[in-house]
Amino acid sequence: MISGTASVDELAAGAPEIAAFGTESVRLGGVTGLSLVAELRRPAREAVLPPGLHPIVPPAMSLLAWDVSESPWGAFSAAFVRVVCRSGARARTFCVGAAASTHDAVAGLRSQFGFPAHQAEISLRRHYDEVDLRVSAEDDDGRSHVGGEGGSAGRNGRGNGLMLALSALDPDPLSVGDLQHVGSMNLAHTPLGLRLVQVETHHEPSRVERLAARIDAFDAGAWGQPLLDPYWAVSCSVSLEDVEIPAIRFVCDPALPAAEGTERVQ
Repeated sequence: MISGTASVDELAAGAPEIAAFGTESVRLGGVTGLSLVAELRRPAREAVLPPGLHPIVPPAMSLLAWDVSESPWGAFSAAFVRVVCRSGARARTFCVGAAASTHDAVAGLRSQFGFPAHQAEISLRRHYDEVDLRVSAEDDDGRSHVGGEGGSAGRNGRGNGLMLALSALDPDPLSVGDLQHVGSMNLAHTPLGLRLVQVETHHEPSRVERLAARIDAFDAGAWGQPLLDPYWAVSCSVSLEDVEIPAIRFVCDPALPAAEGTERVQ
């Protein structure tokens, strides 16, 4: 089995801290969720994963975005860039970058679930015939680097703060049972040490649609992993749903296989 080859110490630079494991789940209400899987170029296979995780062939990136109406942190939008992988035999994703639109959401995602979140301007808009997603970095004073809707960027988005631009067209209804979500492994400092924190999400969709998607701009460095180069959108869906994030139950040593390094925290 192929294992990740990334340096754990390098991956840990800037990793969030979970001071204490929570015992309560977090519920997100009135969520518009966008999910996309894209193939990655070969250099991003094992080189972006710690030794405790295993890449898939061909390598793939999972993008998840939420526009949340209600939560313990108020209304917010968020986006997560993750590398599809396995932890032992189980399908997982390794979160390399995350963004949220409010300070409270950033703090909650980092301190409760170990997402490497930073504040950004996020626009997720669902129309009858398309869905558009834009993520733009903010200055220290909170202003977006990118102007209004007419702003543009090259494929990599560099130079104007545009981290991601995506458009998806021609929604086609699916059964609410057709959409499957994979848990996220987030590298964080915890009371047990540096660990991969296993984050599950339970989704309750009322409507699901599949779309044909195109990534118009993607700044890999802004998401924390310059090797990522998503070149082909394999699948894309949008859902209207409620989402529950249970309290953390398991963590893993990032340097060890799951069979050896998994620990229960509750």
